[in-house]
Amino acid sequence: MTEHQQVIFATIVFIATYVVIVSERIHRTTVALVGAALVVLTGIIVPEKAVLAIDFNTIGLLVGMMIIVGITRHTGVFEYLAIKAAKVSKGEPLKILAALALITAVLSALLDNVTTVLLIVPVTFAIARQLKITPLPFLITEIIASNIGGTATLIGDPPNIMIGSATGLGFMDFVINLTPIVVVIYVFTVFLLQVIYRKQMVARDELRENIMQLDENKELKDPVLLRRSLIVLGLTILGFVLHQYLHLESSAVALSGATLLLLLSREDPEHALQVVEWPVIFFFIGLFVVVGALEEVGVIEAVAKWGLETTGGNMLPTGILVLWLSAIASSFVDNIPFVATMIPLISDMGRLGGIADLNFLWWSLSLGACLGGNGTIIGASANVVVVGMSEKRGQPITFISFMKIAFPLMLMSIVFATGYLIFWYIYHTQTAMAVTLAIGVFLALLYRPASAMLAKSINKNKHDLLEEKNLP
Repeated sequence: MTEHQQVIFATIVFIATYVVIVSERIHRTTVALVGAALVVLTGIIVPEKAVLAIDFNTIGLLVGMMIIVGITRHTGVFEYLAIKAAKVSKGEPLKILAALALITAVLSALLDNVTTVLLIVPVTFAIARQLKITPLPFLITEIIASNIGGTATLIGDPPNIMIGSATGLGFMDFVINLTPIVVVIYVFTVFLLQVIYRKQMVARDELRENIMQLDENKELKDPVLLRRSLIVLGLTILGFVLHQYLHLESSAVALSGATLLLLLSREDPEHALQVVEWPVIFFFIGLFVVVGALEEVGVIEAVAKWGLETTGGNMLPTGILVLWLSAIASSFVDNIPFVATMIPLISDMGRLGGIADLNFLWWSLSLGACLGGNGTIIGASANVVVVGMSEKRGQPITFISFMKIAFPLMLMSIVFATGYLIFWYIYHTQTAMAVTLAIGVFLALLYRPASAMLAKSINKNKHDLLEEKNLP
């Protein structure tokens, strides 16, 4: 093939891979691996460079965390937390919605959002069944909360893992720069979801009492393993906090934590490795190779030049363009392949434009890709997982029903993110972080009385709402 033909072929393979992934006619892992095989077999990228294109730091981090969470889930601690939250909420559906959203967001930040929804969704169905109400408001809220919570940290969402690995940004960099705006967006979003679903979040008193009769302690199956798992998880998170200061890759921290837990738990390695989501791992591998082929033939550099010409190389408009482009694109295309494409693109923009500090663009990409994943049911891996689990249990979530709730909330979050990034750019990290976090705390303090007023209003009209629910 001539150089021109290689450019055309690599571009066609890349676009075809995206289209088939979005269509969901063939499993996305198969599609990514077929795309990778095509670019290697045709000589677009030689095997040695294909291996170099794979980001093994991302792969190692994912595998390590999957092993840790897979062993920890045997203890029942996640089910314990969900039931405890429902009981603390006195069995009131609207409060349970908020409690499960909070658990989902926090666990998504500390573990990862796909694993979190896998753990929380089965318990959610059990709670909804006890209350005899539809689980769909809970599930949609958990999807949105998982993507918002995952935005806050390096390990919370696959796009952040990829960005951190490619740039050397550490766990605390993500926490300091992104958590403040995530808190603001989370509070607004969950309150609006409570308002949207308030008429469906009503249950009879005797059914609420069923929730109070649940014994969360029965879910804790192995106290010794639980203690060891929590110690290792705590040490691993501490490792993430310190890894950039110790000059360790995040994958080294995750894999060391997984190894330590394997040793302490005496878990059979064969069983432990079965919990690793290997289709997800090989999906990443295939994508890295396909995008590496685009880099090899110069397509990424050409697009980077066009981006610089469009924005004149000015950092602020470039960052806002990256934010909105990432958000809209990640709504309709899984954010993992999109970020895999954008990382080398932004790197080339920095190289061609002589920009030494690209952090503003990385935060723009992270916020856009992670929050944009809330736009539709195919926007992020966590969305697809929950929709699949819900469908298996006879509660399908349609594309349109999800989008009409989630897309406007996603746009709202991106508007907030735009304001934050402009503020961050003008006043720099410390000021933006302090002011935004103060606003987030203030909103969180306002949230409780506002939520209580909403619950009081629902209880006042409870009889009418119950009658309305029973109408054919």
